[in-house]
Amino acid sequence: MQRSRASSTSSGRLQASQQVQPLDAPKIIVIHPGSQHLRIGRACDLNPLTLLHAVAYKRKHQEGDWPYHDPMLPSLDNINPAQLQVEFEEQRLIASRILQNCVIDDKQRLRVATPPQQLAHFNRKSVAEKIPPPGNLSEERNRQWLDRGASVLFDEQILRLSTFDARDYDIHFPIQRGELNVHRQKGGSLQCTLQHMERIWSYALEARLKIHLRDLRSHSAVLVVNDVYVRRHLREFMSLLLQRLGFQRCFLVQDSVASTYGAGIGFGCVVDIGAQKTSIACIEDGISQLPSRVRLQYGGGDINQVLLMLLRKCGFPYRECSVQDSYVDARLMDKLKERFCHLNAKVCGAQEKQFHLRKQNGQWLRYTLQVGDEAIMAPLAFFHTELLNITGKARKALTQQPPQEQYDCEDCFDAEYLRETGRKNGARGADAIVAPHLNQARPLPPITADDEELNVVDQDDQPMSNGMAMGGTAAAPAPPFPM
Repeated sequence: MQRSRASSTSSGRLQASQQVQPLDAPKIIVIHPGSQHLRIGRACDLNPLTLLHAVAYKRKHQEGDWPYHDPMLPSLDNINPAQLQVEFEEQRLIASRILQNCVIDDKQRLRVATPPQQLAHFNRKSVAEKIPPPGNLSEERNRQWLDRGASVLFDEQILRLSTFDARDYDIHFPIQRGELNVHRQKGGSLQCTLQHMERIWSYALEARLKIHLRDLRSHSAVLVVNDVYVRRHLREFMSLLLQRLGFQRCFLVQDSVASTYGAGIGFGCVVDIGAQKTSIACIEDGISQLPSRVRLQYGGGDINQVLLMLLRKCGFPYRECSVQDSYVDARLMDKLKERFCHLNAKVCGAQEKQFHLRKQNGQWLRYTLQVGDEAIMAPLAFFHTELLNITGKARKALTQQPPQEQYDCEDCFDAEYLRETGRKNGARGADAIVAPHLNQARPLPPITADDEELNVVDQDDQPMSNGMAMGGTAAAPAPPFPM
């Protein structure tokens, strides 16, 4: 009889396992939001789609209503520009002396640095040359450079906004320094920030991945989040994916864990250098270790500001460059960083470089300049972080806060909520509490000394049944949650 029951049970489990259908990779959407870029794509795609994580709303010109623009690059420190220049020059000289002591070959020869004054003598004489559009751009593409009639702009359209065109739009980056960009100015509330993200993600799904929002009910989402996170923000992300966008299911994974899984290893130290933050985490057995999670408040955008300061020191020929007011110039500095910067100590002396720039009237210009140690000094700012003081001196290393310090009164399964309601309803005497809508037992958080001091139950207000007084189970236990 027992063998027949065991065989029937095993056969039932086998049939249940056979009925579970494997997840279809084209139906899984992986989303990795960042401070500057959004990476999104199907799980079966070789490379994700990368677009600017920003949205621009066309505004109505009203008296007293000024446009709001989130900067693409971190802003300079709010101090006297002359003092900022003096402090930066002191740190530049220190970094330059360190580079001059580097050995470049087996003959013990040291690096030869070109003074910025010599580079400035050449760069100040450099004049922009008018050139035809590179890459054989067609006239149709030039006409579509900027859709001025659109009410909402995304990705490349935002990057093409000049200082003059940007006055007609409110531009928002929903994530800054690795967290939701919540502020007190226009469009800076938590719900507005989530709405910005919903518009950007909907555009990426419909216009770029060609997935209609009504079809998301048959898709699953994998959201890659930071190692150092805010619990409430994760709950808002889940609501955005499941309720607003309508995904069938959602799964959260930390970016360091996702990177180690992608590399095929189960342990390692992951250093993620983003546009505005740098994350460090240690992975062991596929789990991000809590004490090792650190987030630093600087990234590639700060390196762009350092590079611009160094180039201006040696007479940058594009003197009208304003990364704070023009997204075109901010994108230009990002490209110059990718093309010019390196970490090869053997490359020294003046190097002649060129770059192209498209003006607002459609005319293309070519600039020629010379760069020296500026190309290696800018990325070395990650190791000589005093150079990054131009974007702020208050750079605390953020760590993950424990759940007890992230109390969320709207989460009925929050540890602090369960502890407080357990005190109120006298549930500390029970071994487990029963969730009414889940119909399953949930263990209580461990009782500490402070809990025992505060866990005072009035016997008149909370009478115990005879079964509980004798050590048995009560017929109708008090609900753990307030009705």
